[in-house]
Formats: sequence, C-alpha cells, structure tokens
Amino acid sequence: MDLTVLYRGPLASCDYDCPYCPFAKRRDSTDRLRADRAALERFAQWATTQTDDRLSLLFTPWGEGLVRSWYRRTLAELSRLPHISRVAIQTNLSCRTDWLAEADTDTLALWCTYHPGQTPYDRFLTKCRDLADRGVRFSVGVVGLPEHLEAARRLRADLPGHVYLWINAAEGHTYQDAEAVQWTALDPLFAFSRHPHTSAGLPCRTGESVISVDGDGTVRRCHFVRTELGNLYDGSYRAALRPRPCPLAVCDCHIGYVHLETLPLYDVFAGGVLERVPATLPERAPQPTRMQAERDAVGRARSGTDWLTSD
Repeated sequence: MDLTVLYRGPLASCDYDCPYCPFAKRRDSTDRLRADRAALERFAQWATTQTDDRLSLLFTPWGEGLVRSWYRRTLAELSRLPHISRVAIQTNLSCRTDWLAEADTDTLALWCTYHPGQTPYDRFLTKCRDLADRGVRFSVGVVGLPEHLEAARRLRADLPGHVYLWINAAEGHTYQDAEAVQWTALDPLFAFSRHPHTSAGLPCRTGESVISVDGDGTVRRCHFVRTELGNLYDGSYRAALRPRPCPLAVCDCHIGYVHLETLPLYDVFAGGVLERVPATLPERAPQPTRMQAERDAVGRARSGTDWLTSD
C-alpha cells in the first residue's frame, strides 16, 4: 500500500513568539517532553517495520521539532529506509543543520517557514543556503501579513532561484485584488491559499491513502476531521481506509486542501507534495477548475462573505 501519514505528537513548545501562533514561546514540561519522545520513537518503530507498505511521512508538530535531538535522529534514520519514499517536517529552521549529514537527502525534505522579527534575516538565509549546498529538498514560506511583504520580497531575491517561496494567506485577513497581486508576484500559487476552499461533499484522498496520526496512535483522516478511524498500532485503522467525501464546509489549510481531488495540486506538487515543492515553478498559477470555482462561489454566497475572486 502507498500510504501518506501526517504525524503530530504531544510536542507544543516553540522558541519563537509569533503573535499569530497560539504556541508562541510555549514551554513543555519535562514529563511532556518525555512523552513526546516516547511517542515519536513508537511511531518511528512502526514506520520502520512497515516494509510491505510504501510510506511518505510528514511531521507537523505544533511546536518546533528540530530543536529536539529525537526529531533530528528520527528523520535521519527514517530517511535511510528503502520503503520510505519521503520523510519531511515543518520547521522554523532555528535548529542546527549539521545533523543532515547523517540523512539521505534523496528522501528527506524540509518545509521551512520564515517568521520576520523572530530570527535575524541573515541567519535564516545562511541556513537556507546551507540546505541548498547540502542538496536538501526544501521550500520556504512566509505568512502573508502586510508587514511581512518587504521581508518576503527580500527573501525571494536572495534565495537560490530553484527554491520555491510560498505565501500562506493570513488567518482572518481578506486580500483585495491589488494586495493579492503583490503576493502572487512572489508566489505564483498564492491563488490556492488566498481563499478557503469549499470542500463539503467533495472527494478527498484523506481517509483512503492519506491519514493523520497523533501521539497515542489514534488515526483520523486528517488533522481537521476529528472522527477516529482506528489505531495505528493495533492495525484497526486499515479496515476503515476507503474513499470518502469531505464532511467539512471549507478547507483552508494547505496540508488539508492539497489532498482534495477537485484541485490539481497533486500534479502541481508532483514529487514534492509533503514538502510543498512544486514540480516546476509556474510563471502563472494553474487555476482551480471551473466546477471548483462554481462551488466556491456558492460557498461564499451561503456564508455571506464578500470574498473576491482572483484574476
């Protein structure tokens, strides 16, 4: 079986203090850190023994994982297993990078986010260039707040040309057309992030070939649908894997809507779905299908929200 697994354990601590994040400067207790380490090691052991499956793994911790030795070690070890096609993690890149020498960079990838004001710009850029020199697959992103625009422009100019810079629409922020044009100039795929995607009743790969797992091994179709499908470690989830429509009205997070079958993002990000690396960097973003656009229009009308469509 080809299976994509999004793993999120108990870790919630972060070394950054971003005003838009509920986990800013949060510190985990010693007991919680021990529990997170044990949960991660249990998950890694499961992944190691699943040799009859072809696994793609994305670690999506609430906090910053790579400042913890057990995340660095686990990613490096998993990257060297032949039945693991991809292992990736979301990170603010505040960690050291020498551990990557122990990883198979054909398998390991990083989803990096730059948070202006939380780390010196030159330090972050130096680490990005180090990743490129090491041959690590990675993308870099910025939250699309107005005060981040100049920093994002500077970053796009300074990053290696092959590195994709993505822009996440800021939660609760409405992008007027003129503002959206500015962000699209940096990220040709910004149109996919600009508005939430109407998803109710639409086919989605989650729950069939994509699952979400927490530290206890509880399996759900994705991070955003709380219905349980079983447990990873007793194998009970396997019988629940099947095609199923999305039960939510909208999906507004990339790690969710990237799996919608009505969007072309598996083609756009072919070979790099987990680390958010497009197959090619388009000069103009491929647009959602007409059917999807019509469904989104209906969703906007029902919600009474005056969302603007992109060009």
